[in-house]
Amino acid sequence: MKYDFETVINRYNTGSAKYEQMLGWNPDVSEGIIPFSVADMELKNPPEIIEGIKKYLDNTILGYTIPTKEYNEAVVGWMKKRHDWDIKEEWIVGSPGVVGAFFSAIKAFTEPGEGVIINTPVYYPFYNAIEKNERRLVKNSLVNNGERYVIDYEDLEEKAKDTNNKILLFCSPHNPVGRVWEREELEKVAEICIRNNVLIISDEIHFDLIMPGHKHTVMAKLSKEVEDNIIVCTAPSKTFNLAGMQTSNIIIPNEEIRKDYLKEVTSNGFFTLGILGYKACEIAYTECEEWLDQLNELIYHNHLELKKFFQENLPEIKVFDLEGTYLQWMDFNSLGLENEELEKLMHMEAEVFFDEGYIFGEEGNGYERMNIACPTKVMMEGLERIKKAVEEFKSNKKELII
Repeated sequence: MKYDFETVINRYNTGSAKYEQMLGWNPDVSEGIIPFSVADMELKNPPEIIEGIKKYLDNTILGYTIPTKEYNEAVVGWMKKRHDWDIKEEWIVGSPGVVGAFFSAIKAFTEPGEGVIINTPVYYPFYNAIEKNERRLVKNSLVNNGERYVIDYEDLEEKAKDTNNKILLFCSPHNPVGRVWEREELEKVAEICIRNNVLIISDEIHFDLIMPGHKHTVMAKLSKEVEDNIIVCTAPSKTFNLAGMQTSNIIIPNEEIRKDYLKEVTSNGFFTLGILGYKACEIAYTECEEWLDQLNELIYHNHLELKKFFQENLPEIKVFDLEGTYLQWMDFNSLGLENEELEKLMHMEAEVFFDEGYIFGEEGNGYERMNIACPTKVMMEGLERIKKAVEEFKSNKKELII
């Protein structure tokens, strides 16, 4: 490969959220252990971004900055080039993050006590955005058919018919189950929402991370009716490992919806993003497409190696096919452990740190979400530790102390 996806960066004592989280879980963790939890990559950023920012810093002043023409054109160009989606510059609304955007959108388009529908198990900030804003959480649970997760359209229709339910907060591709929704699936969801006057907030932050044999469809592309009833949340952060730049592009085609969203956002004092976030996004979208293509090759390779490892060593653990994202969803329920016991086994015996399945909702009990955006060698070392810990647990039948 042209790019370096093998170098391990030491992130200890750098303020990395997931490393500090790991040390909170196990203060005595062995030296050099790398967590597989929070969704940023254990990979170097594209060199074009690093060098571009260095050059930019030599010739700029770090003052208040609004989106430049070049920045907006880069976002418009990326959406067209990677997703065949024609957007207008005025549709782009900056946000420090996708999470903050859907928090604001929920406040803008619902009142306390009104319902927001989510497809569980799902990215845990979805729950926070609803419950911390005193809205009512309405679960449309995904159906695990044994091979993949599918949408329960009959239940979604029933929930959408309730006039108190105003929003569908949708995850596409889906985190944590790794589904890339097919066009026909999206059309059914959109039709239900439009028919019942339910606004769609589509979190598409993982939309560039698509595995072979699958194609992401931006939901807003389905029709003019959908375009007028949707907020699409995008960012370069997952794609290019730029979460710390806090730069997201929220695409809102409908002018009235955009005005109402901006009214809520500006009421909290927000008016612009950080200067380096703008520049990093611009460089990523204009110079780093080849890096992304090679990244997707690495992620798919890691998925195949992981799936092979479990089939050969721990076949009782179900590994779901990865269609999109770099987040591997796995079912450990065959071990017969409660959530706390499974977490203890992983943290203390295997020294492997995932996002535990239960944080995504009760449907995730006994599951684990593993971030595989890392050097293959690092992933394989973690899998070997899992194998050793699980085999010792099974052979000794020892009781885990919670």
